[in-house]
Amino acid sequence: MSHDCSTPTAVAGTYPFDARGVSKRFRHAAIFGALQALQPGECMRFCNDHDPLPLLRQIDQVFGPRVRAAYVSRTPGEILIDFLIVAE
Repeated sequence: MSHDCSTPTAVAGTYPFDARGVSKRFRHAAIFGALQALQPGECMRFCNDHDPLPLLRQIDQVFGPRVRAAYVSRTPGEILIDFLIVAE
């Protein structure tokens, strides 16, 4: 399955975030800011060039069960993860 993160295919309530275009020094701050801006029921479809395991641990530590992460694709160079915001 091929996916081009620059061409969003999001449904209502899903917002694309392509981290590959964000400078590495600002990347985590931008991701956390985007997650904080989402409302319960909304989803951020995250695209990255590598599997962000340390980031996933940080998101879990900061947001806990409020953010659920689910891989959409683990294609090398194009990792897609849906971050769903759930009500507390």
